[in-house]
Amino acid sequence: MRRSLMGVVAGVVVAGLTAVSAAPAAAQETGTPVFKAPYRTFDQYEFGASFTDPGGATNFSLEGFYTYGYRQFDLSVRGGFEDLKGDTGTRYLLGGDLRTRFLSYSDRIPVDASLTLGFGANVGTGRDVYYVPIGVSVGRRFNLENSQTTFVPYLQPVLVPTFGGGESDVDLALGVGVDLRFSRSLGLRVSGGLGDIEGVGVSIAFVH
Repeated sequence: MRRSLMGVVAGVVVAGLTAVSAAPAAAQETGTPVFKAPYRTFDQYEFGASFTDPGGATNFSLEGFYTYGYRQFDLSVRGGFEDLKGDTGTRYLLGGDLRTRFLSYSDRIPVDASLTLGFGANVGTGRDVYYVPIGVSVGRRFNLENSQTTFVPYLQPVLVPTFGGGESDVDLALGVGVDLRFSRSLGLRVSGGLGDIEGVGVSIAFVH
């Protein structure tokens, strides 16, 4: 049961990341394709950086982030910039989110699940846009035998109301990803999106 579930989830993640590797841009809380596993990989807090390729009119995005745990909640802030193609300028990114688990793995339930809520802005050249992503992250942690390495394949469907510049809309997407932790202090995360939120992101996290 555990092996078959691991294979199915890992297969979905790989297929999803392959499908979005040449996709155009959309958004989560700051307009970048960064998604979340269902639970923390740190004991107290983490910090790091995310590099994303949203495609479309954007060359790349670079953000720093900081996350800390408070009781059953994980609170995160992130900020950075988006480099636009040609001489069209730069956009600035700022956002935050909250994650809390509502479903835990057991003999009857083969996955963990968390609710995610966020708010962020993507401003600068062109129309300013604000995002309010609401999602559910579903996944499972696996440990490699005789190793400190763990990995968490996950899926995160999200509903993202957007507004700004006199316009509003609602995006729908499915985030797919995997979080890897190689030691007590270092993690690597890869994520991508299907639907209205597309692109690929890679993050490095230092965990404590």
